[in-house]
Parts: sequence; structure tokens; C-alpha cells
Amino acid sequence: MSTPTAFSWRDAAELAQAVAGRLTTRLVTAQAARGHACLVLTGGGVGIAALAALADSPGRDSIDWGSLDSWWSDERFVRAEDPERNERQARDALLDRVPIEQARIHPMPAAGSVAAGPDGDDVHAAARAYADELARHASIEAHAPVPHIDVLLLGVGPDGHVASLFPNAPALRDARTVVGVEGAPKPPPRRITMTPSTIRCADAVWLVAAGGQKAPAVGLALSGAGAMSIPAAAVTGRHETRWLLDHDAAAELPTGFVRAT
Repeated sequence: MSTPTAFSWRDAAELAQAVAGRLTTRLVTAQAARGHACLVLTGGGVGIAALAALADSPGRDSIDWGSLDSWWSDERFVRAEDPERNERQARDALLDRVPIEQARIHPMPAAGSVAAGPDGDDVHAAARAYADELARHASIEAHAPVPHIDVLLLGVGPDGHVASLFPNAPALRDARTVVGVEGAPKPPPRRITMTPSTIRCADAVWLVAAGGQKAPAVGLALSGAGAMSIPAAAVTGRHETRWLLDHDAAAELPTGFVRAT
């Protein structure tokens, strides 16, 4: 488990650009070392803005898109064409704008899909299907039940939730890799999410947050809050955990935690 570090930028726009630049460097480095790279995507305003910034950046051409696998940490369990899906937003912002191989894009199953059971409405069957997909690409050298993940991106909610892991949710203590969520406090109520143990398999976990409404949760997560009350406190990377924030989201961090940029 790595020790979290935090960095901040002036506003959400600068933050998105910074995340895009760091992501480019990390993926290029991973591809140089292993010949391929693996990225886990998230939703949220600043997370999607960072993907759009990457698509618009000249540095995007240094990434070998044909050797990149993309996965998702969570998804809204809605129809595939629903614009609220994290997959749809990521495709619009980045994936449909770069020469990535479609076989290397691994979206979570949508409502109405074959993976979601006979009637296409079983969120738990959809979660099991995604867990199986992760297992088929599992990292042998890391002895993990999931692929070798270079970077896993997460947004942070005002309540401290990450992925679709909300405060006091049973999923926070679930040993499975991926689970279905019902009754989420934020619509839509049904979702699919990686569990904390899966997230912690990633080499690097980057938590990205912007706005003053996130500041209390960010501060609590980095001040030793319990994972059940602030789920963001439960997630770390194997080698690196970075909190990438704008100045407003960083306003309540513990003293000495932020390296201003």
C-alpha cells in the first residue's frame, strides 16, 4: 500500500490539463517498459474533461493507442445508448477520437445486454460478467485477479464516494472483484462497481477532484477517516496514490499535504 500524496492546480481547467499530461507520460513509460499499458477510466466532470484534454493534446500521438487497454472502475446500469453512461462520455471525449483498437475497450455491461441475464435487467449478473472479463485478462506476474493496471482514475463525490462505492455500502467490505449496486443514493440507483480490493491492485490510483464542495470529503479522507464513512479513504495504489485537485478541492487538506503547482 502506498502513501498518498496530493497536488493542486488553480482551477478545474488547469487540473484537467495536468491530469492529461501526467497520464500521457505514465502510459508512454508503461508501454516502453512492457510493450502495452492498461488504464481504468472513471466518469465525473473533471475526469471526462481530462480525457478531452488528452484527446486535444499534441502529446496524445506519443501514446501507442493500439497497445492500450481501457477498463472502467464503475458504470451506471442503464441502456448502452444512454448519454449518462461513463462509457458513452469517455468515448465522446477520447476513445472515439484516437486510433484505439475496439477489442481493447472493455466497457461494463449495459442494461438490456446479454451479460445482464435472460431479461437483460440483472445488475448482479452483469457484474459477474465483468468480473469474469477481468479474470480472463488477469495479471499472472502480479498474482492478481485483474489485469496489470498502470493507472486507475477515480473521481471523488462530495460525500466521499469513489467509483460507485457510497458511504456505508456493503460493497465496501465485499471480497469479490466487481459487484452490482442497488439503491445507490445518487441516481441512477443501480450501478456496477469495482470493489476496494480490486482498486488496490492498480499500480497507481489517481483521485481527481475539483470544487469547494469536495474539500470536506478530501480533507477527511486524508486525515484518517474510516472507509465506511468516507470510501475514498479505502483506496490506494500498490506503488502510488495521488490526489490531483484544484485549489478549492484542496482547501481542507491536512497541513503540509499539498505541493502547490
